[in-house]
Amino acid sequence: MNMAKPIKYPLILVNFKTYFESLGGRALLIAQECEKISEEYGICIAIAPQHLDIPVIAKATSVPLFSQHADWEVPGAHTGNITVESLIEGGAIGTILNHSEHRLRIDVIDATLARCKSLHLQTCLCANTSLIGRSLSILEPDMIAVEPPELIGSGISVSKAKPDVISESVRLIKELNKNVHILCGAGITTGEDVASSVKLGAEGVLVASGVVKAKNPRGILEEFAKSLTVQ
Repeated sequence: MNMAKPIKYPLILVNFKTYFESLGGRALLIAQECEKISEEYGICIAIAPQHLDIPVIAKATSVPLFSQHADWEVPGAHTGNITVESLIEGGAIGTILNHSEHRLRIDVIDATLARCKSLHLQTCLCANTSLIGRSLSILEPDMIAVEPPELIGSGISVSKAKPDVISESVRLIKELNKNVHILCGAGITTGEDVASSVKLGAEGVLVASGVVKAKNPRGILEEFAKSLTVQ
């Protein structure tokens, strides 16, 4: 298990997905760049690598690690499930749930959140609209990331294409649960996108291909960090 730094806001959460560019040794290199930039700029950068890469990165860095999914089943006679215990044992401090590429039924979300809370694994629950984010906030995740699915991986930032989604999400969700932290995502590729998202009320961003598939991931991460230091 790593000595992960605590989550602080504003937060940059990088989802490695299952991209070839973020697999194995390449994942570790990106994680190390995240650690360096986080220390240099004082901005919290967390990552969600592929599950098998979590223990390796945990041993080599202090980057806060999230998994890309978790299951509600307790350890026992199950096959292919990702238990909360295994994630914690591997070095994760949190998990992403209900991403648009891995959606879950509401009863499964509820059961999985309960398991995570019982073992103090932080949760970032994804929603594709402001209203769904508001509804999910009743379940009291640590974070809700609102991502219009049509903009994911598009290179068109939600802060430019649909800024009202961010401001409306903040208003609707905070009315119901003032304790949840709100992230936004989809198409975030520049420091300007990150800064605009925070100005609209988000407490950070959930990004993926904009960093992982960039020709210069370090340069992009540094641009993101710089944009948050001048807020």
